[in-house]
Order: sequence, then C-alpha cells, then structure tokens
Amino acid sequence: MQDFSPPYGEIEEISPLIRRITAPNPSLYTFKGTGTYIIGRGDVAVIDPGPNMSTHHDAIITELGDEKITHILVTHNHKDHSPGARPLATSSGAKIYAFDVGNQLYSAEEAEEGLDKDFFPDVILKNNDEIKSNNWTIDVVHTPGHLSNHICFGLREEKALFTGDHVMGWSTTLISPPDGSMQDYYNSLNMMMTRDDKIYYPTHGLPIENPLSFIKNTLEHRLSRDQEIMHALEGQRYSIKDLIGIVYPNLNKNLHDAARRTILAHLIRLVALGELESDGQPSESSIYYRKQ
Repeated sequence: MQDFSPPYGEIEEISPLIRRITAPNPSLYTFKGTGTYIIGRGDVAVIDPGPNMSTHHDAIITELGDEKITHILVTHNHKDHSPGARPLATSSGAKIYAFDVGNQLYSAEEAEEGLDKDFFPDVILKNNDEIKSNNWTIDVVHTPGHLSNHICFGLREEKALFTGDHVMGWSTTLISPPDGSMQDYYNSLNMMMTRDDKIYYPTHGLPIENPLSFIKNTLEHRLSRDQEIMHALEGQRYSIKDLIGIVYPNLNKNLHDAARRTILAHLIRLVALGELESDGQPSESSIYYRKQ
C-alpha cells in the first residue's frame, strides 16, 4: 500500500463520479499529502480541502474550470484537512459542511500541533444526514475515535466511503486523547462492519478495495496492542515512556509523540474497563500496573 505517487496540482480521474487533487504537504503524518476529493460533474462537492496552501487552493479552482462547487465537506478539523475550507468557500460561494466542533476537548499541545481551532462549519451535520445534488447522493456517517467530530462520507451511487483519517491504507490511525478515544474508535470500527461499502477512499494514500477485511484486520491489530500492553505490565509498574520502548522497539524518534498519545489512548480504555490501574487519573505522567 506504500506505492503511491500522486501528481500535485492536477486532477486525477478515479471513477465516473470521483476525482482527486493531492496537496503538496507530504510528511510523516500525511504520507504523500492530503487527497482532496471532487464528487460529481458540473455541480460538485469538495471533500477535505486540505491545508491553507495557495497552490492547492488555486489548483482546485483552476482544474475545475467552469464547474461549480456547491458543497465543501470536511471529515474533521485537523490542520491538514480543514484550513483550506474557508478560503475555498470565499472563492466559490459554497457552504462548509462538517460535524459540530463546539464540544471538542483538547490540550494546549494538541491545539498547537494538530487541531484547527479556527475551523467552524456553516452547516452542522449529524449522523445519517443526506446531502444531495443532481448527480450524486452523500450519506453522513459519524465515526468518532480519531477525533470526536470525525465523519465519513458515503457516495451512495458508487457504494464508496470517504474515510478521512478514520482508516488509512498506508498507516494506522492516530488516536490522541482527550478528544481522541480508543473506545469510540473500536465502536466506530464495529459499526463500519455493518455497512455494505465496496471501497474506501482515505484522505491519505491509496483506496482500500476490501473494506470489510481491512476493518477486521484493523480491529484485530488494535486489540493485539491492548494485549501487548497488558503483557508488558504483568508484575510491573511502568510509565508511558517505559512502554514505548517495549511496545514500539526501534521506532523512529520522530514518531515517539504519536506512539505516546496512542499508548495513552489504549491505557485510558483499559483502566476504564478495570483491566489496569494507574496512580491517579490516567495521564502521560501516570504509572500503570495490572489490577491485583
């Protein structure tokens, strides 16, 4: 799933109703960049306009030419997904559609590093909402976990689901408390297994062509990580820093922050279930141990 080299600033034809323009913002967390999807022909929806980069904004406007942007859809308010929405709305006259961000929980560190705190939608979406145009229909699927406001968009005509960062073909998804929740993530994965989507289009990386199998494997991987953490704490009292070296040996140091947040998400869930204990409320500075 790593062999992916999208052109920057150009529309790629994906299917009869789907096109993609990739933003030139590759990184350890965005892979080759943010994939902005164009839905429909003539009157179109734009999913995840990406970062506020003039080159990407201009590419969307230029490549669409005389076509009209009628909806701007945002899966969640991370800085590689949502900041480009407002400039695109100003240029096109389209409204921005997303889940409510008003009750979001965040730490100062998260707000600085990843959350787009300035983002707000013009239209607040809810689970199971429907968005229609003359040649496409989109269903709103609330999938909390990566963030509490994360939603996926289902293109009914092609049984395609645009998964944002909920599932990605190139990497596991970062779950970062306090707004990210591992239990919510598990619940959302289980819900997705009840759907009949034929293909997933994540915002980063290649399409996922066997969705049900992929979701099952993702859930199994997360549950196995729970077991690794439980096993590491057998007869031991460890901090998250200790656990990183055990659970993620030889990890690139540039990814330690992501590993630290993900382990915390697992620990919060396991403490809530009564499988583990911590000295005080679970936090990055807590010591964790097996329940006696």
